[in-house]
Amino acid sequence: MSVSNAVTARRSVRAFTSDPVPDETLRSLVDKAARAPSGGNVQPWRIYGITSATMASLRSHLSESEPVEAPGYEVYPPKLWEPYRTNRFRNGEMLYATLGLEREDKAGRLEQFARNGDFFGAQAAIFCYVDKRMGPPQWSDLGMYLQTFMLLAEEAGLNTCPQEYWTVRQNAIGEFVGAPDDVMLFCGVALGHADPNAPVNSLVTERQPLEEFATFL
Repeated sequence: MSVSNAVTARRSVRAFTSDPVPDETLRSLVDKAARAPSGGNVQPWRIYGITSATMASLRSHLSESEPVEAPGYEVYPPKLWEPYRTNRFRNGEMLYATLGLEREDKAGRLEQFARNGDFFGAQAAIFCYVDKRMGPPQWSDLGMYLQTFMLLAEEAGLNTCPQEYWTVRQNAIGEFVGAPDDVMLFCGVALGHADPNAPVNSLVTERQPLEEFATFL
């Protein structure tokens, strides 16, 4: 698979099959993704992999933990402005449309959002941590690692969903993986095989036209 094809094919999958992910595949993806660039080659990411064999134990642990905690950071700036507000709004409307959930169906939308806590059925995952003393440039490095990981997963015939949702379950996850106190959870990535029959997986999010975000001189 070419890089261009992987970039085009990658999407956030929100319904996975029960097919397991081989441990060696998970380990290989985590290892290869570390070739992602980072400022000064600092390599600030700290990754915890959840294998298919471990996933059931993690789900059980989460069911016995506090369901929602205070987030470790603001996922979006308060009072999001244009054009970012519309981009986010459109994403939500398109997502819920695939599920037939009207805007007024708040219970249905909350139920779908809660499926984050089950990794949307994925049978493997990673959690990406960073030292609390790191700053925005290193957080950017995490993004490069995560994108590299997800593109490699596409090449390997797997699908992903990056989940900042896990910042509201940071204590439960940290306790399970044994993360030290000096690191914070940035996000998780669900990993597995997309369910081809799930309508939600038909979503292809929009992108702004090139002229709206790029200037060439």
